[in-house]
Amino acid sequence: MNKFWKWVRNKAPDGEDPDLSARTLFLNGTIASESWFDDDVTPALFKSDLDSGKGPITVWINSPGGDVWAAAQIYNMLLSYSGKVTVKIDGLAASAASVIAMAGDEVLVSPVSMLMIHNPSTMAMGDKDDLAQAISMLDSVKDSILNAYVKKTGLSKNKLSKLMDDETWMDASKAVELGFADRVMERPDLYHSEQEEDNSAKENPEESEDKPGQAPNDPEKNEDLLAAGFLYSSRQMAAAFTNKVKEHYKVRNKASEAPIAKDTADKGRSVDALMDRLNLLHKVM
Repeated sequence: MNKFWKWVRNKAPDGEDPDLSARTLFLNGTIASESWFDDDVTPALFKSDLDSGKGPITVWINSPGGDVWAAAQIYNMLLSYSGKVTVKIDGLAASAASVIAMAGDEVLVSPVSMLMIHNPSTMAMGDKDDLAQAISMLDSVKDSILNAYVKKTGLSKNKLSKLMDDETWMDASKAVELGFADRVMERPDLYHSEQEEDNSAKENPEESEDKPGQAPNDPEKNEDLLAAGFLYSSRQMAAAFTNKVKEHYKVRNKASEAPIAKDTADKGRSVDALMDRLNLLHKVM
């Protein structure tokens, strides 16, 4: 059976109900690399695994995305789960995987992780009515994805829609700044369970204080880290490049207005032809 998820059940303390012990879910790789509706990989199977316990769960995500329908159902299952859901992005949460991440009661991002959102895509063929129907379907899918982003971030649909249009990549600090995540993970988040962290703080209270060389726990002290966030838009970068080339040739065009000798004139494609080509490329991108 080829499942794209893996559950790990932590050992319950002596005398406690095993069903209430914390569990960990790992989502690695493509979401539903096999059909989500195949006989061996189904929504019912994932839900059965999820409902096999009642305690808090931690979801580790490192995925480039995948099937938007699978992501939507997993999002709904995690959102309706009775226990606390903590999402930890330790590598990449892109595309459909970013939707699943929004289901966490708390979303943590590794300092070296990335989160990416973009418009949904599909393949379509047929006449103009078939293609128009595909476009309408993609608009509806985008609207449903926006609902998840709005619920988590509190940003407006218009702003989030623009970020999706631009295929936006965010580092950990920018993801926190925009509300896609609640905080950046620190060393205890990466290497210890919440229970181990609590026990350690109780046994060694002096070690829970901020130390030189460690990120402070006070959110106000982390404002300088958030200010250094990184956000990248592939569409805006392409537009900026073509605009610079346009400006370059506009300058050359003005310079070429001065009369020059016939035998020294530049040969090859005209500036106007190059501008037309750039305008065409800009529209495509």
